[in-house]
Amino acid sequence: MKFKAITENHLFQKAYAKGKRYVTPAIAVYVLPDYQAARLQKAHPQRMRVNRIGLTVSKKMGGAVVRSRVRRVLREAYRQVAKQVTIKTGFLVVIAARGAMTDMKSPQVASELRYALQKIGLLQT
Repeated sequence: MKFKAITENHLFQKAYAKGKRYVTPAIAVYVLPDYQAARLQKAHPQRMRVNRIGLTVSKKMGGAVVRSRVRRVLREAYRQVAKQVTIKTGFLVVIAARGAMTDMKSPQVASELRYALQKIGLLQT
């Protein structure tokens, strides 16, 4: 299932300022409860509560090709983690790429993302 993307800048800023944070060498994950989750659940075709995901990649990472590759790897890593374990829903999740990310493959990023989500408390046990 495709995830709902965060597109508004103010939601990124709220997640950075007020959200829980966990940082690894490759990624930084910010999580904040989504106050619009109930409204989005009503609008969802299957009436499911979903997370809204935001991906950020700085221009320091490289050119457009490198940044696009990093975003693709982050999306795939999130999909892999969501397939393996149950992720709590109704949150804003911002994943920011960091310097070590450019040399990593999707399974490595997925393991770091899973560890970060576990540390934040977003994985259901």
